[in-house]
Amino acid sequence: MTTYKRVEFACACLLLAVIVILVALASVSRAAGSPVIWSIEIAQLLFVWLCMLAADLAMQERRHFGLMLLLDSLPPPLRRWMDVVNHAILSGLLIFLLFYAWRNMVLMHPRLIGATQMHGSIVHASMVVGLALMLRTMIAQLVSSLYSKDAV
Repeated sequence: MTTYKRVEFACACLLLAVIVILVALASVSRAAGSPVIWSIEIAQLLFVWLCMLAADLAMQERRHFGLMLLLDSLPPPLRRWMDVVNHAILSGLLIFLLFYAWRNMVLMHPRLIGATQMHGSIVHASMVVGLALMLRTMIAQLVSSLYSKDAV
């Protein structure tokens, strides 16, 4: 496991633990009659970040079944080149999405969220970071596919 992957996995585990604690806190405090309003908002914010980290971790493991379903049905030489084409197309798509995610994050900065009054850009930054991580993963896998002599 690479260092980046360990850091991402540790962050994802930490986010999950904090989300569980915040939801439990919200449940107990609501049952006690004094709800903590901000806990659910923070849990939702952290959940978006967790989803983006989990998506990148899944891509690093090549767990995207739609692509693997197609690749598994091809002979090895064609499989390798189809993998290169898939990674190139996905990298282009991620660059496109990253551009608009950045613009959206900037546009959402003035918007304040609920009781916490956090800037909306904090939530939308998760898309920028997540897409950048996925783009890094796609490029690394594309380079690996180009220079490997083995099939995928």
